[in-house]
Amino acid sequence: MVLAKRLRERREQAGVSQEEAAEALDVSFATVWRMEGAKTSLRTLYLKELLRHYEASDDEIEEFVRLAKQAEEPGWWNAFREALPDWFGVYLSLESEARLIAAYEPHYVSGLVQTPEYARATLRVGFPYESDEQLDRRVELRMRRQRILERENPPTLWLVLDETALRRVVGGPEVMRRQIDALLDAMDREHVALRVVPFSVGPHPGTGGHYSYLRFAEPEIPDTVYVESLSSAQYFQERSDIEPYLDAHTSMAAMASEALPDLRQWLHHLRKEYENA
Repeated sequence: MVLAKRLRERREQAGVSQEEAAEALDVSFATVWRMEGAKTSLRTLYLKELLRHYEASDDEIEEFVRLAKQAEEPGWWNAFREALPDWFGVYLSLESEARLIAAYEPHYVSGLVQTPEYARATLRVGFPYESDEQLDRRVELRMRRQRILERENPPTLWLVLDETALRRVVGGPEVMRRQIDALLDAMDREHVALRVVPFSVGPHPGTGGHYSYLRFAEPEIPDTVYVESLSSAQYFQERSDIEPYLDAHTSMAAMASEALPDLRQWLHHLRKEYENA
């Protein structure tokens, strides 16, 4: 996406139309349109020819080629293809590049802060007929996602949970106790902000369901909202589509902070409930 947008901007800077670019490559207009829309990979031969037509310098061409080769490198998630829905790979590529992940979870704890035991229990519900080995791979994939929070310069995770996500017993009281411990540990990280919307606030903007709002360091990648269903996902990038999600997230976080000003104490109390269950 970054490379495609930069290529389009470079063409516009050179005062060349898409039709003229296609003529220079002796390809169809649609080919150039796909290249600039990140709809296809960028072949080095085409890339060099276009940039020469745009009168780019050798250094600039070399940088574009380097980025093109980097874009072709498979992501870490490709090793989990058998455990990965086709539509989820796009999300993982975006999540791995995000500098802000603002996520709301109404039913379960977010996958980015789940324990292995909690993850296995939720995945077993979603994939009831899979073998233990297949489920192990799905758990491993979910745990691998969490490494983005441990890397140098991690993204900011702004997580809002509905109280339902912590009251719903997943895997038994002991699994829930350990999951709450994991949330308390996550709150110790400077780049993790956790809020819980309690039942006491009543109706709130998040009743529509789960979403993730992603923001990136690269200006070429627009803010993106990811909404998942049982068998597919939607990605929104138009400003009119994504602004309501950010407004809702900000509103819910404020409601949660006001209703539960001492979230740690509330979590410790809930943890004791599960310990005594």
